[in-house]
Amino acid sequence: MKTIKIIIEKSSDYYDAYAENCKGVYGAGNTPDEAKKNALEGLKLLIDSRLKRELPKILQGKYNIEYKYDVQSFLKYYNKIFTNVALERITGINQKLLHHYSVGLKRPRPTQREKIEVALHQLGNELLSVRL
Repeated sequence: MKTIKIIIEKSSDYYDAYAENCKGVYGAGNTPDEAKKNALEGLKLLIDSRLKRELPKILQGKYNIEYKYDVQSFLKYYNKIFTNVALERITGINQKLLHHYSVGLKRPRPTQREKIEVALHQLGNELLSVRL
């Protein structure tokens, strides 16, 4: 199955969302959620407005969607789920620094981005193994 990679990132005055590997899929909004929804609407519009043979190859048949956020957009999008206290606990990154990342005062180095991503994936894997 093919994967459409949608990038969500903060620009100077709004959030952008666009498919990295599928031309014609774009979105924008005041929040990461709005940008994401707008890009998905754009994807649906692209599919509905063309004949199947005119679609980009990646849209011909089944596909998954993968989202890639910049750190600021991720922290803004998930701020009601992951507090800075919780993120500090799982990542080991100081809350104040996480706050700076979330409001755009600082940009994380690649090692810090990786640290956040690895911690989130570990948490996700742990949650997948939970049974209630």
